[in-house]
Amino acid sequence: MDEASFRQARQQLNPLPCVFEKALLCQAAVCEAARRLSLAEREMIACREPLARAACGHLLALLRKNAAFALKVKDTQRILPHAMTMKIQCGGLTGLKDLLDPDAPAPDVLKLVRLAQAEYGALEALPFYRIVPGISHWQIRRRRPPKP
Repeated sequence: MDEASFRQARQQLNPLPCVFEKALLCQAAVCEAARRLSLAEREMIACREPLARAACGHLLALLRKNAAFALKVKDTQRILPHAMTMKIQCGGLTGLKDLLDPDAPAPDVLKLVRLAQAEYGALEALPFYRIVPGISHWQIRRRRPPKP
């Protein structure tokens, strides 16, 4: 399957892709609105709740905007490398979990978005100075060297 055909089939199969798909696929977070799908041996995550997806998209945009200094880049609105995207998604959710639900075993995306909206009224009011250290400290897992 060529990439163009894959993208077209993916769009048809998954019209509402999860905003935090990378974090969910690497098991750094969970979400009750997520639904796993497979296409051509690739996994993807769909969102079951369009309103929640919009709120998640807004949260991710705010995390990207506030992570510029932590990532040592000037513009986070451009396409970022995979590792930086992972740091924003996984580290941002970890920082948000530490702020709002520190006793939870893993960040629950939908629960965190709802807690943030309930506690702060709007996502823009979140204290990002307390969330961004989660982005700075999050590290992608290193591959183990192959056994000889």
